[in-house]
Amino acid sequence: MRPDMPRRNSPFASRTLNVSGLALLGAAWAMGQASAPAPLTTADREKVLEEIRYLKERLAKLEAIVESSGAAPAATGTAAPAAGAVPQVQASAAPATIPQPPAGAPGSSAGTAAPEATAQTKTPFGFGDFTWMNGQSRQKSQVLTNSFGTLSLYLDTYYGYSFNHPSDNTITGSATVSRNTEFTLNLVSVDFSTQYKNIIGEVSFQDGNQLSLVQNADLSVNRGRFLSASDYRYLGQALAGYHFDKWYGINVEAGLFYSYIGMESYLTGENWNYNRSLLSDMTPFYFEGLRVQIFPDEHWKIEPWIMNGYQSYGKWNNNSAVGLSNYYRPNEWLAFAANFYYGTDERNNPNRRRFHHDNSVEARYWNRPEAAGVSKMAFSLNSHYGFESGGINPYPGRSAYFLGSALAHRVWLHKDHYAFTVRGEALTNPGRYLAIPPTADGFLPGPDNYSFKVWGLTGTFDYLPTDFMDFRAEFLSRHSNVPYFAGPGGTTSPDGYLGTPGLFTPDLAKHENRLTFSIDWRM
Repeated sequence: MRPDMPRRNSPFASRTLNVSGLALLGAAWAMGQASAPAPLTTADREKVLEEIRYLKERLAKLEAIVESSGAAPAATGTAAPAAGAVPQVQASAAPATIPQPPAGAPGSSAGTAAPEATAQTKTPFGFGDFTWMNGQSRQKSQVLTNSFGTLSLYLDTYYGYSFNHPSDNTITGSATVSRNTEFTLNLVSVDFSTQYKNIIGEVSFQDGNQLSLVQNADLSVNRGRFLSASDYRYLGQALAGYHFDKWYGINVEAGLFYSYIGMESYLTGENWNYNRSLLSDMTPFYFEGLRVQIFPDEHWKIEPWIMNGYQSYGKWNNNSAVGLSNYYRPNEWLAFAANFYYGTDERNNPNRRRFHHDNSVEARYWNRPEAAGVSKMAFSLNSHYGFESGGINPYPGRSAYFLGSALAHRVWLHKDHYAFTVRGEALTNPGRYLAIPPTADGFLPGPDNYSFKVWGLTGTFDYLPTDFMDFRAEFLSRHSNVPYFAGPGGTTSPDGYLGTPGLFTPDLAKHENRLTFSIDWRM
């Protein structure tokens, strides 16, 4: 899942306000008057007035919350809400996040009942803490944020070890880990987002090895001139839009986005396993186009899309692609998603139509966040179905389709500071139209050039000292019905280096066991 929900500094996201801070501000101002400093400039007066107006607005909203919750006013006539009464929105810098209240906020198992929603407190998915979910940011608070915007920093590094020992240190069949026995900076990103006075803006700069696996694989840029992958490869997201105060919010945005298809995130630190499932690796990580996020109430998101194509900066043909994303979260411990895509994504084959659908369910069935033993338990199930039809069929008389599922179960221990996840996955892709090519020239020719089946098992151990850091150790075992994974001879050249002349046949195997050690940091 490439999550993308309301911004963390959204105007419809409530923020806590320390009422005593207003009194201190007034006292400091009075003391300043008594000492008769130099007169304020016009610009200084405007800044002070702006701060006073802002504090008055926040105080008015807090008073409205107290009145709507039925709380009795204090003797002074102004009462602050009870602890946990105001949800604070948190959100990921990535693909497709949900606002998260802190632990103990309304809707969480440790919190109090949420007050009745008012015009000032309508927050989509603000009734619960969803940081437990697969593909969701774990952060319960944002450190680098103010009333104008939020800065998010992210770093992901790993050390991979394939038991196939490829001579060129290249791991194939993955869009997550690609280098063997090397320390690798997978992704580093700096993201800034704002929703100031209903104007939405976000830009995410990125670099790292993952760009060679994802952005450089887009061949739609070869159609015509004045477009290349290098134009975009250092951008994760770049978008602008406007927020409408209708229902629980409507956002209209255009630009470059993280993908809505699939459950797992582009940012590996948001996923339960470091290596994404092949289902997620073989589906889009980004789209370029326009979307409308509609929040009818606090439980639903409906999001129609129009875009250039299936993970493509340009168009393969003349028609645009369309899509639809739907989220439903009836309560804090249960979440559903259903996503759809329809477009034309075959070169010089405009009548070849592609349809893709994925759905997921996530459920947390145990929640004791302060327990020294098992503190949480949850599972996630992500399933995909898609096909291509019409136009020129490269496999006459045969169907091209994609079908698969990934089931993960996670156990948190010792106040959520440790976690262990087991995931099983299986997929079939006759026609191989979504398969990651195992070599620069695709699959090796053989008696079966049509079928493609993969299945595997992954186990991941996490040490989570804070919400901002994750140390991981992971073992992965995958198997396919045709040679697909890099073997001992490698997949590059006779000596493993690009450009070395001589006859060479890539060495592919049907099995791979892999260890991955990683560190994910986010602030």
